[in-house]
Amino acid sequence: MAAQKQSRFISGFGVQVLSAMVVGVILGLIARNLGPAEGQPGFALAETLRILGSSFIQLLKALVPPLVFTAIVASIANLADLQNAARLVWRTLLWFAITALIAVVIGITLGLVLQPGLHAGVTAEAAKAPSTTGSWLDFLTGLVPSNFLGLSASTKLVDGAATTSVSFNVLQILVISLVIGVAALRSGEAGKTFLAFNASALAVIRKVLWWVIRLTPIGTVGLLGTAVAKYGWDALSQLGQFALAIYIGLGLVLLVVYPALLAAHGLNPLRFFRTAWPAIQLGFVSRSSIGTLPVTETVNQALGVPRAYAAFAVPLGATTKMDGCAAIYPAISAIFVAQFFGVQLQITDYLLIVFVSVLGSAATAGLTGATVMLTLTLATLGLPLEGAGLLLAIDPILDMGRTAVNVAGQALAPTLVSKELGVLDERAYAGDTPLAAEAAPS
Repeated sequence: MAAQKQSRFISGFGVQVLSAMVVGVILGLIARNLGPAEGQPGFALAETLRILGSSFIQLLKALVPPLVFTAIVASIANLADLQNAARLVWRTLLWFAITALIAVVIGITLGLVLQPGLHAGVTAEAAKAPSTTGSWLDFLTGLVPSNFLGLSASTKLVDGAATTSVSFNVLQILVISLVIGVAALRSGEAGKTFLAFNASALAVIRKVLWWVIRLTPIGTVGLLGTAVAKYGWDALSQLGQFALAIYIGLGLVLLVVYPALLAAHGLNPLRFFRTAWPAIQLGFVSRSSIGTLPVTETVNQALGVPRAYAAFAVPLGATTKMDGCAAIYPAISAIFVAQFFGVQLQITDYLLIVFVSVLGSAATAGLTGATVMLTLTLATLGLPLEGAGLLLAIDPILDMGRTAVNVAGQALAPTLVSKELGVLDERAYAGDTPLAAEAAPS
């Protein structure tokens, strides 16, 4: 009965989200055709879509810090009882690297074959260095917590008015949670009381999370509608060859590489994508692996990944596992910049691209955005950072596909590792056991 409920929920939820995507595109096109700017007829509709989308993402992001903290602490306590905990961690990192390696090789190949830098409609005047750049020291600064909660505040001056925003660093929260979880285990009886409280808090947070997840169709309308209304597809005309190369690469990884890896492990790819669809879709419209993190963790559990392991692997993946942003995109983009400026790359340069893509996502884990990985790649190769400015016009359009692949990879790796080490509940993966229903709302 519980398994049937899980199956009905996933099927019905997928239909709702797909319908919401269609509605979002239609409303976005209407707003764009009417004029989405302030004072134009479509402004009210565009603003409504923006508020719906941003409010949904804010709700998800508000749950991320307490969810990551309580889930990681609980996973440490549970992993301590597993004999293969160390192997789980090692295999997770290994599969992160393997899929990144495959993705970057695909990116380099497409860059060389399609030569997007030689078919660009932009001019050199559009080149400018981005305000945010990445470096190999970012890993250290991102790893060390700046405060107990891993939070940071920034203030911007716009037209003489100061605006302060608060953000959180998931990598720092991960470190804090790991330390506290281990400390609780080493504290004996006193630690048991804390772990019991943490388990109760996690259950409460999960319940609230499901209430928010039920709003996904509404959030999808707002997010996708806003993307269409604000950005449209006009900018693609100048960088069409580049965008085509990116999306071909993303498609190959998502629809060829991932299914092949699943099939090689004896797992049904269609079942994986059907179950992981809510997270992949939300990643596409929200353009945020962090905002999608709660949903990704939930679908991992529905796929039969042990809850304790999913609670550890998914937050780790959300900060370091980025086949779209950290592998395909910087590889093709670096080749684009080199071709655009007439710089001849050598075999050692391509090896550097591979090196940066496999390890660079960890180096920039304290920061966010594919631009950070791109600037790290360009700086490592000695290419002009101004080249990143050529691509900013269509970055939001590309970011949707990049994030969808990121999220799919973050769900894939724990599934493969669980299967390899014999801890995957294969009946749950097939949807044939009530155990899968633990991830379903009630």
